[in-house]
Amino acid sequence: MGQAHSITLDGETDFDGWRKAARMLALNDVQPPDVTWRVRGNASEPFEPSNLPPEPPHQTFSVSARFVALAQSAILHRDPLRFAILYRLLWRLRGDHDLLGAVDDPDVARVSAMAKAVHRDVHRMHPSVRFREIGREQKSHYVAWFEPEHHIVERAAPFFARRFADMPWSILTRDVCAHWDGHAVSITAGIAKAEAPTADRLEEIWRRYHASIFNPARLHNEVHKK
Repeated sequence: MGQAHSITLDGETDFDGWRKAARMLALNDVQPPDVTWRVRGNASEPFEPSNLPPEPPHQTFSVSARFVALAQSAILHRDPLRFAILYRLLWRLRGDHDLLGAVDDPDVARVSAMAKAVHRDVHRMHPSVRFREIGREQKSHYVAWFEPEHHIVERAAPFFARRFADMPWSILTRDVCAHWDGHAVSITAGIAKAEAPTADRLEEIWRRYHASIFNPARLHNEVHKK
């Protein structure tokens, strides 16, 4: 075993952070068993900053666009081992550029299955979201609650922005919430599963959530803290 490295990603869908760390680790010949992958803000694990090795000079390697696309989808899966599995596959691809064609390889099969599950979840979300109009007597806003199987909300949000471009909407989930104001999609914190709104409680939950997330005074304070 070599030196242990702990990598802390900024979020469950931090593909750019994973790719940067994986590249640095691979260039330094850090073997997959020597890497621990964590996510910032995970209450079940204490926070540890990443201890990446330095980038070796004059060294590089490349992977296929096929692997990048596969990893971008698989990383949205809810399997907590996905970061490690993807790094192990990347590590092996350095010595076997045709590995992705080996459909019976355990790592290739598992990553492919994760990517397919993510794609299915996105397609399931498209017809399943049901918006409810809230605030008719004031300024209308359309709100929906959805429970995704995987971390797909940010990927799926542009579809709803295109389809419902002329109405302001919010999709609430336990992971993150997506909002459309007619110009851009924004992502905010999710709602605890215990707070999951029923159809009868959706408006109540939305008003409480909106007050806590979009409070102008709170946003003003946060701007000045930066």
